[in-house]
Order: sequence, then C-alpha cells, then structure tokens
Amino acid sequence: MIRVNIISALLIVLGLSSNAQQSTTPTPQWRPVYHFSPPTNWTNDPNGLIVLNGEFQLYYQHNPFENKWGHMSWGHATSTDLISWKSLPVAIPEVLSKDTTTWIYSGSVVNDKNNTSGFGTKGKGPLVAIFTADQPKQKKESQFIAYSLDNGLTYKQYSSNPVIDLNKRDFRDPNVFWYEPAKQWIMTVAMVDEHMVRIYGSKNLKEWTKLSDFGPAGYTKNGWECPSLLPITVDGNAQKVKWVLFVSCGGDHGPLMQYYVGDFDGVNFKNDNAADKILTVDYGDAFYAAIAWRDAPANKKLLIGWLQNGRRETYPWKGQMSIPHDLTLKTTDEGLRLFQNPPAMLSKGLAKITRGSVLSMKNVVVNNETVPLSKKGAYDSNAIWINAEFAINDSKKMGFNVAEKQDKSKKVVVGYNTEKQELFIDCSTSEKENKQAVNLVQTASMKPVNGIIKIKVLVDKSSLEVFGNDGEKVISTMIYPDKDATGVSMFSEGKSTLRDLNIRELK
Repeated sequence: MIRVNIISALLIVLGLSSNAQQSTTPTPQWRPVYHFSPPTNWTNDPNGLIVLNGEFQLYYQHNPFENKWGHMSWGHATSTDLISWKSLPVAIPEVLSKDTTTWIYSGSVVNDKNNTSGFGTKGKGPLVAIFTADQPKQKKESQFIAYSLDNGLTYKQYSSNPVIDLNKRDFRDPNVFWYEPAKQWIMTVAMVDEHMVRIYGSKNLKEWTKLSDFGPAGYTKNGWECPSLLPITVDGNAQKVKWVLFVSCGGDHGPLMQYYVGDFDGVNFKNDNAADKILTVDYGDAFYAAIAWRDAPANKKLLIGWLQNGRRETYPWKGQMSIPHDLTLKTTDEGLRLFQNPPAMLSKGLAKITRGSVLSMKNVVVNNETVPLSKKGAYDSNAIWINAEFAINDSKKMGFNVAEKQDKSKKVVVGYNTEKQELFIDCSTSEKENKQAVNLVQTASMKPVNGIIKIKVLVDKSSLEVFGNDGEKVISTMIYPDKDATGVSMFSEGKSTLRDLNIRELK
C-alpha cells in the first residue's frame, strides 16, 4: 500500500499538487478496453486476490468519493475470464469515529475452509481479510482482520483488532497463505524503513507468532512494501518448485519491484543469490504493488499490479490494473530467473470483445523502411495486441511505432536495439509532458535466441506493456496519446525479417 506521503512526493516531483482542482473533463480516449479500471474514482494496489466458485475476486485500494487518493477502502470486482469485470459495492469501507480514522490499506484474503478462525457457521468456513489499518491521527499502522459470511461481498471487523501491533508508523501490507507442512497460516508483512520482510505464523488467523525476518537485501534505497511469497514451478516441472519473494521498492530511479529466488522451510526464507543481487520484476515506470492469485486454475500463479498513472488526469476514474502475468521460473545462463506472460486463459475473454480487425503476416523482409500497418477504421483504436517474431539479420533496430500521429510528430516506439542488445520503449516524442526525462526511454537487457527476437506489445488506450522473448523481460508504462495519434507501423533500421506477425484490434 503506497502511503499518502509517497504519493505527495511523487506529485511534487511531477509538478502537481495533491490539493489541485481535479479535472472533470471526461477522457474516454484513455479508458482501457481489456484492463480493469474502476467505473469511477481512484484506485491503486490490488488486494485480496482469491478464486471463489470459479470467479476471480479482485479487491483494490479505492477512494469511493473522489478521483484522487484518500478515504482508503477496498473496492471489489469479479471476473470469470480476467478481461470482463463486474463491479460490486465497496467491500471494506474506511472506519470513522469521534476518536480516530481507520483507513483500509493493502492486504490479502484467505478461504478459511476449515474454520480455523471460528468466524464461520456450521458447515461453512468464512473468508478472512488480513489488511493494514492505517490510523493517521495516531501515526500508526497495525494489522487487522475482518471476515465475510456472504462470499466476500461484505466483511465484519474482528472485535479484538489489531491482531499485530508494533506501534510503528510504517508496518504494512500483509500477505497470507496456508502452509500445509506446518499446518498453519504464514504472513509476510513489510518492515518498511528497515528494508525487511517479517514472517509470522498463526494457527487461527487471530494470534500471530514472529518466525523470522528477511533482509535487508537487493535494492534498499527506498522503503519496502507489498511483500508476497510464492511457490513457483521450475522449467515446467511440477515436481520442482522454488519460492519467490516479491517486494515493491520503487524510488530513486531504481526498480519499482524486485524479487528473490530461494527456499522456504516454514520459518525462514533463504535467498539463493548474493545479498546485493538485484532482480527486477518489470523494467518500466508503472508496474507496482503486484500480488498474485495463488489458486488460479491449473495451479497457476497469476501476478497483477497497479499501473501508476503519472502526470495526466483521467476522468471519471483514475488508475488501472496491469494485465495478469502467468509466472514461471526458468534456468538461464545467469541462474533461475522469473519469466512472465499474459496467461493463455485470457483468450476466451479477449474473444468476447474482439470486434476490430485482425492482421497476420509471415516472412516479410523489412530493409531500412517503415511500413504502415494501420488504415482508416482498422488498427486505429489504440487498443491492440501485437505478437511478433523477428530474425534480426543485420539490422540495428526493429520494432513498431504505436500511438502515432499521421504527420509522425508524435509516436511511441517499441522495439529491439541489436547493437545494445536491449528491448526498449521510447516515448521521447510523445510523453515529455507526462514523464520525467529519465523515464522517456525505458530499456531491458535481452539477448536474441538463435538470432530471433520475440516481442508482445499490448496497447490499451493509456497503458503499454511489452513482453520480450516469451516473457524473459517486461516493460510496462503509461502513455496518453492525442486523440488523433492512433497509427501503427513497423520499422527496421537495416535488414530484418518479420517471421511472424499477428495484430488483434480490440474495441
């Protein structure tokens, strides 16, 4: 859960004021088509991800009253395909009393099917939410629980909250799961300023015992938030599993999120890499506070994050989620590394909203030229999905121009630099008003595989997510194209071969 002081600092850097008059001019040109955004008002971190009766439950940080950060509560939406979302009433609202204000910060939800908490009814266990309660008057964050007996629509606060209280100002974002070997619940929670993840255990979700601390390690120039610990299969072998610890740590131009690969024995997490090794989840400037559905079909672990907005105002909503990431670990020359891809299960949901054009091409030589792909009424919606495979040949750069004005004065360039061996997004002609100079060009080191580069480009009105080489590297950012900046073209500096191209337009 990103705190208000961090958001305020970001706004100051970006030249905005958190108290500035909010725009009420509708911006439908930036409303995503196939990513979740709330119908109205502010959202940030995803919370409480759980699958229940075949539906993906998404809770999220939400201001029910305004299009800016504040009044932190848990919004709620559900989906069967992770593309089309049904918005529901606020599930856990802020609590106001004469003595204090309690904001509902980030956390998780578990299905207490064996009723270890005792909150359930005969024959039915409750859903239990574990979250940070921020009490700004007391300058304190502690961990609360609440329970639901109506399948997560509403929650009742536990009468003996808090369940963990260290009398600390920055102590947040509990992520809880059941650890079968020890027959107990495990919590990871951020010791923000210490750059540590504290691990607790509990038999009943009410009484928690400290088990261990992890950290400092990796990137430590900014506070840690939103930790989560996941078992992930290695090289597609279901019998081989390693544990991955995720930490959000954005700031000072370092990674927004990092991860550690290692082992968890029910008490301690042991990092396989050196303490100063930094492994980056996403190389862009937007992907933050991501957590996973642990219980997705086929034992998938699906990570979803908040895409931070940047400078532009959108109305009547502010904020959106990323596309879900299907997580795997693969053995590379550098060791085990995280690979992320949009999950195959999205295809059903995407098929429901595909009303635009589809373009397929194979084995096209592109030699020092730019080839237009969009035409009037086709691929001009700024809601497109590109799958491409290039043989780099003797090219210096190749890729795509998206959100391109007809006179070419503005465009976003997505591609691969063969000389630097980098996947990149270049927003330098289009987003100078929206981004800090350091974020106008975003890169991720990536080598060709047998002379081949694969690029997946997801443009959705105001978001851009790029997956390179089957998810080896990911770059996510926010863009705000002019209304007439809707063109798409492919290019090559030098000779390359477009071995395979598929573009789907979504409207």
